[in-house]
Amino acid sequence: MLLIHCPYCDETLPELEFAYAGEAHIDRPKDPSALSDEEWRDFLFIRTNVKGVHAERWRHINGCGRFFNALRDTVSDRFVTTYKAGEARPDTQSLEAAE
Repeated sequence: MLLIHCPYCDETLPELEFAYAGEAHIDRPKDPSALSDEEWRDFLFIRTNVKGVHAERWRHINGCGRFFNALRDTVSDRFVTTYKAGEARPDTQSLEAAE
C-alpha cells in the first residue's frame, strides 16, 4: 500500500484516502473555441507518459477534500514529494540531493 502525504492536512495516510486526478500542470486553453479539432483532442487526451518522476494531481477525498500535486517515480511507485496546488513544481535534482 502506498502512503501519501497531504500538504494541507500535514498527514501521511494510505492511498485509499486519496483519488488520482491526472497529470499536473496542464493549462486550459484561454479560448477553446479557437482550437482546431486536433488541438482540442491533444488538450483533452494526450498526456506525457514518462518513465521516472512524473507530476500528478491527487485529491484527499476522505480528509480535507482538496487537490494537491505530487511528484511520483513511475518506476518504483515512490512519492518523491507532495505540494499544494498552485505552487511551482519542485526541482527534482535538489530533492534527490537532499536524500
